[in-house]
This record gives sequence, C-alpha cells and structure tokens, in this order.
Amino acid sequence: MSVTSRPSGGSLVLLRHGQSTANAAGLFTGILDPALSAPGADEARAAAALLAANDLVPDALLVSPLRRATQTARLVADDLGLPKTAVSIDWRLIERNYGALTGRHKDDVRAEFGEDQFLAWRRSVDTAPPEMSAEQVAEFAATALFRGLPARALTSTESLRHVMGRVAEFHAERVEPLLADARTVLVVAHGNSLRAYCAVLEQLDKSAIHALNLPTGHPLVYRDGGRRYLDAPRAEAAALALTLDGGT
Repeated sequence: MSVTSRPSGGSLVLLRHGQSTANAAGLFTGILDPALSAPGADEARAAAALLAANDLVPDALLVSPLRRATQTARLVADDLGLPKTAVSIDWRLIERNYGALTGRHKDDVRAEFGEDQFLAWRRSVDTAPPEMSAEQVAEFAATALFRGLPARALTSTESLRHVMGRVAEFHAERVEPLLADARTVLVVAHGNSLRAYCAVLEQLDKSAIHALNLPTGHPLVYRDGGRRYLDAPRAEAAALALTLDGGT
C-alpha cells in the first residue's frame, strides 16, 4: 500500500489498544473510559514482544489520553524498558465521539435503526451519529479526564471526517519532525482515530476507509513507502473477524 504523506527516514507504528472491557461487552465506546480487559493486557504485552523482535523499539511513544490506550502504552513501555520521557499524551488521538450512541449496545442500535443506518453511523466518513444532549456533554466535561483537556477535545458528536482533521494536525506537528529525523514512533490510540490516521497517511477514498478495520493489539508499521502488520496472518484474521462483526 502506497503511503503518500509520510516523510522517508523513520518508522511509524500504529497500535490499537488492547481489548477493553467495553469492547468485550459490544458497546459503542467512543469517549467512555473503560480499562483494559485481561485479554487486552495480554495483547499489549504481545505487541511489545513483536516490536522488540522486529527491532522497532520506539524513540517516542505518543498516546491517547483514554485509559485503555494509556494502559496499553504503559505495558508496552515497561516491557521494552522505555524511559518515562519517551511517552507523551496527545488529546488529538482520542477516540471518535459516538454522540448519543455512546455506551449503547451495538446490537440494540442495529435492531432499533436498521442495518443501513447502523453502518452509516459506524463506518461512513461524513455521517455523524446523533448529538449528545447538553446534560450528557456536561457530565463528560465534569470528569477528571476532560477537565484536563482543551475545550475542543469534547464535542457532542463526530464524523470520521472530523477525526481525520485532528489526527492530520497531530501528525504534522508531532510525528513528521520525528520521522524526518529517522526516529521510530509508536502511536497508541483507537479503532477509529487510527482508521482516520491511516486515511490521512494514505489519502484513502471513502470506499477504502469504509473497508478498513484495525484489530486490537496488532502493530501496523509504515516504513519504506508501505505498511504491514508485524504478525500479518493473525492480524488479518482478527481484522476479518472484526469486519464480519460490523467493523470498528
């Protein structure tokens, strides 16, 4: 797969956090802040082993502020012996806000609204889910997580297009200078923020974005003009299972 906007020299590794308790429960998670499940912690450690085995110990580890991502990053960093200074949180990597769908079971949403609307909200580029109520937004704004983030980190809903805008900004500011300096950069984030990131890096069209699924715990490497999973057979099987379940 050709990569059109990454400078040569360094390696960029994208890692979707390990399975969270909300993933396991089949919920629209978005900006909810659940912890990793026990299998999710194992996925993080397996990812660290793959990075070490492939000589991809990162010089910088950039991570979403949500707990499932920071826990994954901490497990990876500990297993690889990275200093604390190598790890940096950036709010622009936060998962897509699913608006009023946040916390709802995916099967319930599909049953209530039908398959076409369900897929439009879940997979399309430009269709945002219904907005959260003002009360819901206020509840999230009052949490310790969002009190510590810029005001624009909390929206009432997001399309994937919105997420693409913020991850493109993140990439230009934080990642491109490191890659230009031949550094190895690990980004730990979420199914949709990383799907948006891939779309930006590769200038994917809507059809390709719709089809893209990133499984939990599988490092995806951008290097030398292409991308590959470090454990391609397992990652591709996991991505297929995710696709059959409706996608990220």
